[in-house]
Amino acid sequence: MTDPATTPPLSAEAAARQIVERLRDHGYQALFAGGCVRDRLRGCKPTDYDIATDAEPEAVEQLFERTVPVGASFGVVLVLLGGHPVEVARFRADEDYVDGRHPVGVRPASAEEDAQRRDFTINGMFQDPISGRIDDYVGGRADLEAGIVRAIGEPRERFAEDRLRMLRAVRFAARFGFEIDPETMRAITEYAPQLTAIAWERIGEEIVRILRDGNARRGFELLDESGLLEVVLPEVAAMHGVEQSPEHHPEGDVFEHTMRLLANLEKGVSESLALGALLHDVAKRDCRGRKGDRITFYGHCEIGADKAVEICHRLRRSREVWEEVGYLVRNHLRHVSAPEMRRSTLRRFLSEDGIDNLLALARLDALASNGDLTTYDFCIAKREEIGTEQLRPAPLLSGRDLLDLGWSPGPRIGEVLREVEDRQLEGELGSKEAALAWVRETFAAEIGG
Repeated sequence: MTDPATTPPLSAEAAARQIVERLRDHGYQALFAGGCVRDRLRGCKPTDYDIATDAEPEAVEQLFERTVPVGASFGVVLVLLGGHPVEVARFRADEDYVDGRHPVGVRPASAEEDAQRRDFTINGMFQDPISGRIDDYVGGRADLEAGIVRAIGEPRERFAEDRLRMLRAVRFAARFGFEIDPETMRAITEYAPQLTAIAWERIGEEIVRILRDGNARRGFELLDESGLLEVVLPEVAAMHGVEQSPEHHPEGDVFEHTMRLLANLEKGVSESLALGALLHDVAKRDCRGRKGDRITFYGHCEIGADKAVEICHRLRRSREVWEEVGYLVRNHLRHVSAPEMRRSTLRRFLSEDGIDNLLALARLDALASNGDLTTYDFCIAKREEIGTEQLRPAPLLSGRDLLDLGWSPGPRIGEVLREVEDRQLEGELGSKEAALAWVRETFAAEIGG
């Protein structure tokens, strides 16, 4: 008998193969479908697996112990096996689309008909996981080898069915370093103004994925070229032509600076850092001025933070994300003054929530402009010198300690505790006893008042 404790966990691929085999054992067709086939052909390990079959959803639910009917009306059931969710969908053909997202109905179909309803040729292939045979009815393999993202059939029909496919085309092209087929790109340009007819939650998810998939600059250049950027993020499109001082920004205008920054954005960065990087200079157009021969952008951090939060709301990002993005945009130049900060101020700054992303943004910002990392390096060195635990050590005193000294309750207690913390961070007070003695001497007239 196999010991469950020593049995290796089932991989996602193994779970998907077992589902295929069980469906076939009961007389049904079953094939890997879509993105997992594309990734396997590219030599990449798929993150998830989809299966296409001629089995009805009810039959799938009877064959497997744990299932979730995520889209039973469209023939889709989620099968949970070995800790992996695997989407099992009936071969289908879609009827007319009326809302730019959903068909009014579906009908059972052959594998070839099913392929014709999918978005792009590289996502329209099937694979027999047992024999390795590829069933390609749409020319996906040739496009995959040529590095082309091409809509299946008539591009305008595909985008009329689901307008989000325009953003997906950009994401796939950027992610894989592919070109978008010219006819597909013309259709995107034509349909771009209609993108916002779909839910902003879906748009926001795609924008974040473009930022985090590892080739953000290419993605945003394609958004700009296709006209989608002006529709979704007009504030970013407006960065074009916003001149900057050559001594600080030899790379050019704000748009070019932002693109260079995105080029250094690593795959898988946090959503907050990705959006903060995109939007850190979002208010420069509004704040641009001159002081003599120098170009200025006074207030662009503070005004930009408010604009960035508004954009995050539009993209339906979570409260946690928009708060972090606001913090990053508002503070993205604070490190410049770090060498002049008092010791206590510097310690507070370097121990703030979000400081890791803030310093990461500072580095990206510098590398995308004049390359001066002096103040970034200063902050990193100070963090290492002081040590994480000593940046904000445990307070020497509490409000109860001041009340025990005879202080009256009120806001003044917080102010005194702040002054005690300042001196602790400056290295002037190192123990509770020393702090109590300092309070007694400094605030003698107030204690018990």
